[in-house]
Amino acid sequence: MGTKTVDETGADTGTEAKTDEEKVDVVKTTDATGSTDADEVTETDEAEAGDEVTAEATEEGPTGVGQGAGAVVSAALGLVSLTGGWIGTVAAARETLVGQLETAQSASVAKQIKEVYGDAWQTSALWAGVFALAALIVGVVVLARPAFGAPGKPQAPWIKSVAWGGVALGVIGLLLAVLKYTDALLGLPSAS
Repeated sequence: MGTKTVDETGADTGTEAKTDEEKVDVVKTTDATGSTDADEVTETDEAEAGDEVTAEATEEGPTGVGQGAGAVVSAALGLVSLTGGWIGTVAAARETLVGQLETAQSASVAKQIKEVYGDAWQTSALWAGVFALAALIVGVVVLARPAFGAPGKPQAPWIKSVAWGGVALGVIGLLLAVLKYTDALLGLPSAS
């Protein structure tokens, strides 16, 4: 082992000593298990690097998972508003049953059509409108979220695309629901 002495002028005298900043050659030695000292150093360095990556990830803040989920929910709600959902189908069937029970057989054909089919059609349109409005609201919230989030952290492009798709489906679904409810689209046939 070398020693190092420094005189008052700052010049090194004696045997050379290695500082932390100088590179040191690593000699591999293999023990009975087959592992090397260099392998142990590498594993330690990898563990420390993994800890640094984890610390950086937690310091960066939210990852956008919630925004992505909101965008997908918006698109799904918009699709349900267009295709009809289980709740709308059950509500329409219930209205059909109520119309059949409340309408007397002696009622006019126009009244029977309105009570049995018209109310069910409007109930189906109402539920489609509820799903469309929910899709529209969720999509707009997802698109507006970055304005209230961490500055300088952009929203992922796929989140924007899916959220815009949900908003578009919501607008189309809401328009169709209003047209169905007001009988402007596929209104009841006249009984005359």
